[in-house]
Amino acid sequence: MILVTGGTGYIGSVTVELLRSRGERVVVLDNLSRGHRAAIPRDVPFYKGNIGDSELVARIANEREIEACVHFAAFAYVGESVAEPARYFENNVEQGVALLGALLKAGVRRVVFSSTCATYGEPEEIPIPETHSQKPTNPYGWSKLFMERILASYNHAYEMRYFALRYFNAAGATEQHGEHHEPETHLIPNVLLAAQGQLPSVPVFGNDYPTPDGTAIRDYIHVADLGTAHILALDYLRAGGSSECINLGNGQGYSVLEVIETARQVTGRPIEINIEPPRAGDPSHLVANAEKVRRLLGWQPAYPDLASMIRTDWEWRLKHPNGYGAN
Repeated sequence: MILVTGGTGYIGSVTVELLRSRGERVVVLDNLSRGHRAAIPRDVPFYKGNIGDSELVARIANEREIEACVHFAAFAYVGESVAEPARYFENNVEQGVALLGALLKAGVRRVVFSSTCATYGEPEEIPIPETHSQKPTNPYGWSKLFMERILASYNHAYEMRYFALRYFNAAGATEQHGEHHEPETHLIPNVLLAAQGQLPSVPVFGNDYPTPDGTAIRDYIHVADLGTAHILALDYLRAGGSSECINLGNGQGYSVLEVIETARQVTGRPIEINIEPPRAGDPSHLVANAEKVRRLLGWQPAYPDLASMIRTDWEWRLKHPNGYGAN
């Protein structure tokens, strides 16, 4: 069975959906602090608790015969991490180490890890290759980099093989699952909330970055393409592949204003903006060199263009105007 931590969250729930669609047996561990119980079907074994609860992880491994772990569970807001670094290091690192310890004791030595492009910090070259120096500009990025280093040490000492996927910006939805955070801090969901009339305007954090239109540039990747990459990484480890850290993006950057204009075209609705000061710890450019994931895993995005990502998200929101709440 595959243990999916954070499986009720945005990317975790989509990955659970994709794993099950190909006949994998899945169990989910989540404390529901940021996820939604409604995002996981009732026939999926679910344990509510913290990943740092070693006794709980040991019980799950014993009851469910876990052979690998796909580890999503983490706090992932850059701004929040700057304001509350202790919360991020305690949750993402301290509890992450406890999870790895419990997995080791249970004999689980294959881990697919949700990492982030935030480990690179302000890029020195675009697109960013995996060989780029890692100098995070915020505690969130540091917490993920620490876990990458810990996994590398465990691989060396205990033969715990891992595949760390450094995400760029997740977007889009499947028919069953979409993005629903409270509060919502991500750009595309807020743009679509404004299109729905649930927000009066979209905050644009900074308009004097060294970019063509002054707004930050990001590489967006569809959430289903993210989920598929996790499954390919799992297959790679099962086949005896060595530990890896790999970028997961499309290699194409879009500015904040380009995202908003694309959403206006997709939705056919007006979207007001409000220029605000830049957020602490936000780099100006984050665009992936994604050649390695294509070469090593044979991964190809099914949704390579921004419009299709926004369109799938918009369609999900029209069907679920209150997200995972009552509709």
